[in-house]
Amino acid sequence: MSEQESWRELRDRRLTEPGAVEAYEATRLAYELGKTVRAMREGRGWSQNDLARKTGMTQSAVARFEAGGTIPTLPVLERLARALDADVEVRLTPRAPAA
Repeated sequence: MSEQESWRELRDRRLTEPGAVEAYEATRLAYELGKTVRAMREGRGWSQNDLARKTGMTQSAVARFEAGGTIPTLPVLERLARALDADVEVRLTPRAPAA
C-alpha cells in the first residue's frame, strides 16, 4: 500500500476481487454473532470459562468465537444457545426487487 492510498481505497479495491464480498459478509456475520454471545454471557455475569464449561468448549474457542474469529456451525450455535437459554433463528428473507 502506498502512503497515498488510504485504507478505505485499499478495502474498496480488494472488495472488487472475486469472492471478496462473500468473505467480507461472512466475517461481518461471525463478528455480529460473537458480539451477541459476548453480551449475553456478560449479562449473566459469566466468564468465558463459565460459558466454555456449559458448552463443552474451551475458553480459547469461546474467545475466538466472541471476537468473530471463527464462522460457527449450526451445532455450535445450538450449544451456545442452549447454554445461554436462547433460541437460534435462521431465516431466509426475500429481498425487495430493485426499483
